[in-house]
Amino acid sequence: MLNVFYDSYNILTKVYGGAYLKQALNDTVIEEKNRAQTEKICYGVLDKDVTLEYCISYLCEKRPKSAIRILLKISMYCIKYLGNAPYAVVDNCVELAKKLGKGGAAGFVNAFLRKFSKEDIPMPTDKIKNYSVTYSYPEFAVKMLIEDYGEERAVEIMKADTERTTLRFNVSVSGFDYLTERNCQFEETPFKNTYIVKNFKRNSDYDKGMYTFQSVGSAAICDLVGSGENLLDACAAPGGKSVNLSDKFSSVTSFDVHPHRVRLIEEYARRMGKENITAVLADSSVFNEEYRERFDVVLADVPCSGYGVIKDNPDIKLRRTKENIEELCINQYAILDNVASYVKKGGYLCYSTCSVFAVENVDICKKFLKNHSDFEEVKCTSKLEHLRTEIGLQFLPNLSLGAGFYFCKFKKL
Repeated sequence: MLNVFYDSYNILTKVYGGAYLKQALNDTVIEEKNRAQTEKICYGVLDKDVTLEYCISYLCEKRPKSAIRILLKISMYCIKYLGNAPYAVVDNCVELAKKLGKGGAAGFVNAFLRKFSKEDIPMPTDKIKNYSVTYSYPEFAVKMLIEDYGEERAVEIMKADTERTTLRFNVSVSGFDYLTERNCQFEETPFKNTYIVKNFKRNSDYDKGMYTFQSVGSAAICDLVGSGENLLDACAAPGGKSVNLSDKFSSVTSFDVHPHRVRLIEEYARRMGKENITAVLADSSVFNEEYRERFDVVLADVPCSGYGVIKDNPDIKLRRTKENIEELCINQYAILDNVASYVKKGGYLCYSTCSVFAVENVDICKKFLKNHSDFEEVKCTSKLEHLRTEIGLQFLPNLSLGAGFYFCKFKKL
């Protein structure tokens, strides 16, 4: 347990210091035999961060320093959510504190964790604070969800268990046969060659391009985009949707604003054997005459808060604020407004996010239609369960196999 705690501490120290969780996991040397357990703790601590912070503040008169807080959160998560024996957790946490040169805090750590394991901590009486601590969501997000969906549905969204592994197989591979032959536990999704798989470990066939990991929400978006000749994927990195759609379009142009992310698109396409994808370094919010009315279909899968896929990216809870989301909305509209000029007359413009907030979804699309009389909404439906909103479709974690995505389609008149 000590080595698992040590590896988890090193990863989480980077994340609380500003690194992204997935990058921190890739950049940190950890004990391979315990990787699954280490990753479970790191994801879990970040997912339950709001709740753990509340417990610390309730039990401590003075907020501990960052290093000690991280040690406490790892231990609290293992006791409260993994059901580990408190005495073993306490002993290992105290030992790790000493190993990290924090021996002076060993007594405090010991006393805190023993108290935590025995004391019944009361929940806040204020409704918003109570929901925030119960479901480990920032208060601003709780308020936004209730405003958008009402209290009952907001609670269902917050408590949805969205941890799923979804594989999409390349066109030359039968995913059903592949998984059956390997005795994998899996369930079908509404989308071709795409399956939710339990306890799947990546193998060498991934590098051979036989399959890739793609969420069922992303598969739903690609299904709704349709098919045609020339597609622009305006915010494409790391390239999952471009690769999926390359089987349905003659050519795919994939934009990203960062050079290293353009390389990710190229690597993804190469791994999956797709030769009709051209990755381009471009800012989709800035007009380029070269692309005016050039594409049959444009997909604007814009940068967003990510609150629809928060179980897969729990570090989002550390970074997003209401003010930050307001800034994102400005960029989202700028991208949609600009790439509309790249759609041919009679062509289609698709807007999508992995957010559940109306301000990033319905509100953006209503504003777009108000300012673009040369476009109209295309009413569409999905094979994946969803809500039909005032404009577009909203997928929710509690309805849509864990997918919290939004999609709206427009036609250029």
